Amino acid sequence: MQTSRKVVSVAAVAVLVLAALFLWRWLDGRHSGSLTLYGNVDIRQVDLAFRVGGRIAEVLVDEGDSVAEGQALARLDADLLTQQRDETAARLEGEKAALARLERGYRVEEIAQARAAVNAATALSENAAINLRRVAAMRSSNAISQKELDNARAQSRETAAKLRSAQDQLDMLLSGYREEDVLAQRAAVAGAEAALKRVEIRLHDSVLAAPQKGIVLTRAREAGAIVQEGQTVYTLTLTDPVWLRAYVDEPNLGRIKPGMAVRVMVDAAPGKSFPGTVGFISPTAEFTPKTVETREVRTALVYRLRVQVADPENLMRQGMPVTIVVDEAAGS
Repeated sequence: MQTSRKVVSVAAVAVLVLAALFLWRWLDGRHSGSLTLYGNVDIRQVDLAFRVGGRIAEVLVDEGDSVAEGQALARLDADLLTQQRDETAARLEGEKAALARLERGYRVEEIAQARAAVNAATALSENAAINLRRVAAMRSSNAISQKELDNARAQSRETAAKLRSAQDQLDMLLSGYREEDVLAQRAAVAGAEAALKRVEIRLHDSVLAAPQKGIVLTRAREAGAIVQEGQTVYTLTLTDPVWLRAYVDEPNLGRIKPGMAVRVMVDAAPGKSFPGTVGFISPTAEFTPKTVETREVRTALVYRLRVQVADPENLMRQGMPVTIVVDEAAGS
């Protein structure tokens, strides 16, 4: 009986020691300056498509290829776009030439010709006036008929009208083209420039380029295929930077802030850690996601956070579980 009591006492002491040790380690972990979180790799993907339609002339990369930002991935047959650009450029040059002509005004030769016409009309008008005075004197002495006087008067009026017309033409040439004509031609030039820019943009868009560094996940079209604008040609996984999705419970929410440095570990690289930074903490709580929940925490409220991490060895894949250690001392 005494032996049984001793065994029970020893067992009770052992339980108390273990409980105390567990409590000490738990408290030490909470105040040791580091916080361990768990999450998953949340690599982003983007569907790439041409902004113009046409026939695919070349596909330059395949699934699994790593691509750099700005690298060409595919090209459309651009013969028609090139021809349209050349035609639009020629039309623009014609509109510019017409504008330059209007802004310079009339040529010197045209003005000189108009002056000569005025001088000739002046001479004719003066001669007709002299003849009218002579005929009128002769008519007063009944040397000629009334019809001859009327003819002289008509000729004088005709030559005077021609002189006024010639003078108006000269004045118009000297003043240049109307301002409304110049403004209309400037608008025509601007419209041609916009049309050329639009064609150049379409020609540039006939080359599909990678928006960021990444890995080709899917190649959906082949060379020779006719595609409409917006149809997916490639699906690209963006690898720079890599984002991680993790969750922190409410009691530990105050221990983590955006911009804090973290260390990230993955099962694929035992013993290695990757530097990262806390980038975003959700302002709203949610229940623990099924991907990270346990029986004890499935009803607990957590806050989602995003971590940006460097992955120079390209080890991380979509959905891969990760362990994130937040060094509070470094963050402070």
